[in-house]
Amino acid sequence: MVRAVAAGCVLSLLALTGCDGGVHGTPGGAGVRDPYFPRAGNGGYDVSHYGLTLAYDPDRRHLTGTAVITARATRDLSAFNLDLEGLEVRGVTVEGRTALFSRAGQELTVRPHDDLVKGETFRTTVRYAGKPRTVTDPDGSEEGWLPTADGALALGEPVGSMAWFPGNDHPSDKAAYDISVTVPKGLQAVSNGELKSGTTRGGRTTFHWHTAEPMASYLATVAIGRFEITRSTTKSGLPVYVAVVPAQAKASRAVLAKIPEVVEWAEDTFGPYPFSSTGAIVGRGKDAAYALETQNRPVFPGAPDLETLVHEIAHQWYGNSVTPRSWRDIWLNEAFATYAEWLWEEDHGGDSAQQTFDALYDGDDAESQALWAFPPARPSSAAHIFDPPVYDRGAMVLHRIRRTVGDDTFHDIARGWAATHRHGNASTADFTAYVEKKAPDKDFGEIWKDWLYGDGKPARP
Repeated sequence: MVRAVAAGCVLSLLALTGCDGGVHGTPGGAGVRDPYFPRAGNGGYDVSHYGLTLAYDPDRRHLTGTAVITARATRDLSAFNLDLEGLEVRGVTVEGRTALFSRAGQELTVRPHDDLVKGETFRTTVRYAGKPRTVTDPDGSEEGWLPTADGALALGEPVGSMAWFPGNDHPSDKAAYDISVTVPKGLQAVSNGELKSGTTRGGRTTFHWHTAEPMASYLATVAIGRFEITRSTTKSGLPVYVAVVPAQAKASRAVLAKIPEVVEWAEDTFGPYPFSSTGAIVGRGKDAAYALETQNRPVFPGAPDLETLVHEIAHQWYGNSVTPRSWRDIWLNEAFATYAEWLWEEDHGGDSAQQTFDALYDGDDAESQALWAFPPARPSSAAHIFDPPVYDRGAMVLHRIRRTVGDDTFHDIARGWAATHRHGNASTADFTAYVEKKAPDKDFGEIWKDWLYGDGKPARP
């Protein structure tokens, strides 16, 4: 399907040849060859900002959107791709000029009127509409656009963001966001970052949210519905914005009141908080089947327990600020967030991290045996990147590092890793090199070989 073809110019879907006398660049890649999601993301450009203007009608489950994507070409481009699953594209412009486009699955291929030169910053505007899809992951969980009783919830890990906006849907390309959402009066729209305005006109209310710090597309969220909103600050003045569906308000109150305490503890443990606000979104318990560390404002399917709150807040450092270079590096997110749970318990009168490690190692039930199904840094397939080896065995890797280097050096490693790659991307190779640099007199060969990359259950340390 081809739309917006200029007079006298015919688009070849195979060559995407232009009508300006010849193509000097080459098409950007469709996918970045991620080991688990090879079609995710795109080559040839780097996004710096998404401006999303959305309007949602919950009764019809209909979304209308305009995405303004500011990016820099990383090579000469005759065409480039955006990830967009479903939805009807009504028009595309690049630098204000009508652009040709075609659709093939999740790939929206854009042919600008003029070739883009390496290093050039360009702005692409995509107008789209339709009924957004719910995406089923390889592990059977659901993400994308999830309709709720009075609105919707958008979740994106690992590849669901393309269900509600076009973009470079891979963690390696982070950007700032402005998200404006118009909904029927009486509903609220909660997103990442800070609420800049909320205006009502003609029976509709528009909420404008701004995220200044770089964010991976899978961490973007929109929650539409009726919420009880509370605003407060931590002792240091960090804004805390919490949105809870009324049915979960009472059950959530005690744990959510601990957000400032957990953030302050995490700052002592992991270093300065990396974003300009914090908070939470709590659903009615059946809108989603999992909690997610959406940036600034984690989403919980219902009233969270304290352990889960600690986990998702720790992700703001590990996963949101320091983001995986590819989905193979997801253990760096989940291991640190899981180990944060262990450290919280240790610091608050519960089991020590060593006791937690020993209980996992010695467990002989089916759940414990699942820890040894594959190594943390090499999940067996996309269907297993959120399985126990990534979380618990990954945390065991961190504990083995701690036991090898000692508490003081491990504390330096945890804080230094978050600081060195703040608002950036990092890989497993980056992490192992960083650990070795911080403790050059220690031998990590057995940890990397048997615990991080080895098959089966390692010998007891």
